[in-house]
Amino acid sequence: MKKNQLGSSVLYVTEIGFGCMSIGTIEAQGIRLIHEALDQGINFLDTADLYDFGRNEEIVGQALKGKRQDVILSTKVGNRWHENKEGWFWDPSKAYIKEAVKKSLSRLQTDYIDLYQLHGGTLEDPIEETIEAFEELKQEGLIRYYGISSIRPNVIREYVHRSNIVSVMSQYSILDRRSEEEVLGLLQKNQISLIARGPVAKGNLSDKVLNKPIDNGYLDYHAEEIVDLVKRLKALSTADRSVSQIALRFALAHPAVATVIPGASRLEQVYENVKAAKALPLTVEEIRQIQQWSKANRYESHR
Repeated sequence: MKKNQLGSSVLYVTEIGFGCMSIGTIEAQGIRLIHEALDQGINFLDTADLYDFGRNEEIVGQALKGKRQDVILSTKVGNRWHENKEGWFWDPSKAYIKEAVKKSLSRLQTDYIDLYQLHGGTLEDPIEETIEAFEELKQEGLIRYYGISSIRPNVIREYVHRSNIVSVMSQYSILDRRSEEEVLGLLQKNQISLIARGPVAKGNLSDKVLNKPIDNGYLDYHAEEIVDLVKRLKALSTADRSVSQIALRFALAHPAVATVIPGASRLEQVYENVKAAKALPLTVEEIRQIQQWSKANRYESHR
């Protein structure tokens, strides 16, 4: 499988990665999904301490026994759980990041994290303190590189100009092109990679939508609009390139995108995602056509 350099780092990630959030909480099932993804050639796994209260990291750690050296492992930090508070709360402080990384390392059963990401962020955060925490973790050898997971252009801009991030994880798909206007060009100019999450838009960009549309739509698309768009994409599909694979190839077509991380809760989904690596890339004309069919939506509320 093709590998792309992750920003300015020495990490080379497969263009199809694996988002571990959907593997569930049953250990045997999760391990099987991860092992199959690795056997199919994927080398980039993404998880977070937030997923299932750390259970996701534990399953990933179990799955990587004897395989750690072959994997580029990514997790996230910043969302904190406290028994005396209701739900998760945001804590990007240096003290918490340096405390949380040790717990993630323990759950993942590893001595280091290849890519440690801030799981969110606002302009009101103590950004310099947050950056300092990541830089110290690098110096201590607990992480190799760091990035942020954010859909906020103004927050992304601050980290691009003030830190040494090598990546930004953000939603990017045919149905969510918000990052095209403000983010992708900025990242490309600064040799920072986008890790595209949600590339099939919660399953909306797949053939199955034609049989059973998702009632509540997606972002500023109504269900009927999604069906119409998928019918158009279907016209571009071939025996070797399904609608969902077209969706993955669309996200990968932008030079700032290093990898896409579709999730999978079944083995069939793993195989479908991996096939996109062998599918023909979209032509310039096909990309232009897809852009005409879809909306050039932009960030309004998340700034």
